[in-house]
Amino acid sequence: MAGQRVEVDGGIMEGGGQILRVSTALSCLLGLSLRVQKIRAGRSTPGLRPQHLSGLEMIRDLCDAQLEGAEIGSTEITFTPEKIKGGTHTADTKTAGSVCLLMQVSMPCVLFAASPSELRLKGGTNAEMAPQIDYTLMVFKPIVEKFGFKFNCDIKMRGYYPKGGGEVIIRMSPVKQLNPINLTDRGSVTKIYGRSFVAGVLPFKVAKDMAAAAVRCIRKEIRDLYVNIQPVQESKDQAFGNGNGIIIIAETSTGCLFAGSSLGKRGVNADKVGIEAAEMLLANLRHGGAVDEYLQDQLIIFMALADGVSRIKTGPVTLHTQTAIHFAEQLAKAKFTVKKSEDEEDASKDAYIIECQGVGMTNPNV
Repeated sequence: MAGQRVEVDGGIMEGGGQILRVSTALSCLLGLSLRVQKIRAGRSTPGLRPQHLSGLEMIRDLCDAQLEGAEIGSTEITFTPEKIKGGTHTADTKTAGSVCLLMQVSMPCVLFAASPSELRLKGGTNAEMAPQIDYTLMVFKPIVEKFGFKFNCDIKMRGYYPKGGGEVIIRMSPVKQLNPINLTDRGSVTKIYGRSFVAGVLPFKVAKDMAAAAVRCIRKEIRDLYVNIQPVQESKDQAFGNGNGIIIIAETSTGCLFAGSSLGKRGVNADKVGIEAAEMLLANLRHGGAVDEYLQDQLIIFMALADGVSRIKTGPVTLHTQTAIHFAEQLAKAKFTVKKSEDEEDASKDAYIIECQGVGMTNPNV
């Protein structure tokens, strides 16, 4: 397998953990030896953090790779993959590092493993600066399964900042190939629903207040739909530590899903958390895209691997998405184009079409 080593500049574009996730996942899938330099070079704490390390170690174990330079604060790693194997793999951030980001890096790889996989991911399930597990279940899962695979996600324990302590188990079987997707027809919004939660010592009133504030905010813009946000008190045996937050989903007539979410912080009142999530959802509905801004970058790697042409309509293309495209082109040799949408109804909107000719990755084991 040892061919030419590919050099990756970890300081460009998004310049953070995402470059590591995308490049090591592709390295693992394509059997490419990789050197990543300038890891998180521009960040306030440069180099690898605990959550990046746990992701790297997981990918290493998935494909029996050789991994060098993997320690806290390191700004350079080399990664030499072997064959991807199924079975049970555990990753523990030991912090509130996001289980959803661990899933992002490992999921594309285990699709092309030799046998079914069980991923045991430990850390934060509802953490800052990352998708919440509810987003993963309610938005990411139904959409990503359009590529032609299924996965099962079992939340054993929820964990919050700063303690973490959450655990999620993902089970999935390998596929022969991924189908391309076409998500360009947004349709009209038919349903808005969500979940407003408190865990630990926080009073249930906080969940009700976040939900009520979110509903009021959405009502101002969307008057003709019932908004169903359930306030939830997480059960003691399924939540570690204290936390509060809200996720709101909009579903359309063509099956598109959009979300807005927010997490409570000490000293921030409940109304503000609810309003922030509602405003994020409304912003995602305004741009005319068929996926929200958080789904964009998560779909790129699957589009790159799929067998054929995928197209998604998005709002403004995020830096994370541009970064994912850059590395999918550099490493997988997939071809992407990003164009302003030419549909009449998008004339006044900031909508784009991301098109990709996938490389048609095939799993030799299936």
